[in-house]
Amino acid sequence: MAVLATQHIRAMRGGAQAHLMLGEDEHLYVVKFQNNPQATRVLANEYLATRLAAAAGLSVPACDVIEVTPWLTETTPELTMKMEHAVERCRAGLHFGSRFVGGLMPGQVVDYLPEPLLLETKNLAEFCGMLVIDKWTCNVNGRQAVFVRKGREKRYTAVFIDQGYCFNAALWKFKDIALRGVFPRNAVYGEVTGWESFEPWLSRVETMDASTVWGIAENTPPEWYGGNTEELERLVEQLLARRGLVRDLIGEFKDSDRAPFPNWGKRAEDRTAVAFAELPVQESGRVQ
Repeated sequence: MAVLATQHIRAMRGGAQAHLMLGEDEHLYVVKFQNNPQATRVLANEYLATRLAAAAGLSVPACDVIEVTPWLTETTPELTMKMEHAVERCRAGLHFGSRFVGGLMPGQVVDYLPEPLLLETKNLAEFCGMLVIDKWTCNVNGRQAVFVRKGREKRYTAVFIDQGYCFNAALWKFKDIALRGVFPRNAVYGEVTGWESFEPWLSRVETMDASTVWGIAENTPPEWYGGNTEELERLVEQLLARRGLVRDLIGEFKDSDRAPFPNWGKRAEDRTAVAFAELPVQESGRVQ
């Protein structure tokens, strides 16, 4: 059952021109509409990839189907889409909603952290887990995340958002490119030493039950993919077949010119010994 939208809050940034809306469940949702400037299928992509990431145990926002009534669109002048040649009203119907990070009483939420704070992120290792999902689902966009901390917390937690360009956006054809679907800053991959750094998420994807994937697909509103069930079934079948390709796809990224995993093959204790050996030492024996 869809969550009924009861109030428009404000327009959001981004190519899909989402809107922040209040649901009848009293949660705030970032709502992407069917008639967004990117493609209707980005709603299906968001729903599928976000639910798959959640099934793998990653920090993604809760998501749901949001119903926007004709009355709300007709009485809310701000509910519009700026298309290439015209401005049109947001369409009533069923749309994709991602729970707004921070909720009704948000803490401090940012979309960028300087490197020292980034490296202290509570769930830094999950960037490796999200790389597993992005390679599996062929995300052709850069990996996006926001960072949230509540109350008096000193460290941020990463929440992974915007899965609209998974499955090669509207094309639903898997065209894998090593440098797509990755976070733009290598620092988040600095602790990767081997395949163990991608656990438990890699094993969870490789062994994910087909019924889990089919269940998510079957709950996706047909309006979001043109009602073409054959194409949806083909997408799911390809996705299931790709579970065994994820390691190869990550390996292509590893071997790319970007060199994202400088510590691959190095044990933590070896890296610590090297770090101490490289520190300058004064005659007094004190380290500066």
